[in-house]
Amino acid sequence: MTTYKLQVQDDDAKPDHWHDVCADSGSAYVFTSQDDARQKLAELFPVLVKMEQFQADRKRARVVVVNPYQDVDQEKED
Repeated sequence: MTTYKLQVQDDDAKPDHWHDVCADSGSAYVFTSQDDARQKLAELFPVLVKMEQFQADRKRARVVVVNPYQDVDQEKED
């Protein structure tokens, strides 16, 4: 099953540095529906989402697929 998470970029000087959006509990928001993920992203970051819709700014908030093989990929890189 595909799952999705939210990510944002805080530093304009580092456009390749993204971090997961976490709930108050400290765990990342994870969704099984891309539509639900996009709705939550718009709820949490309405200004960034609207700016992107009007192409007033580059992308600073996104929904990404959670990689179930992330640990394996990191071991290969090391």
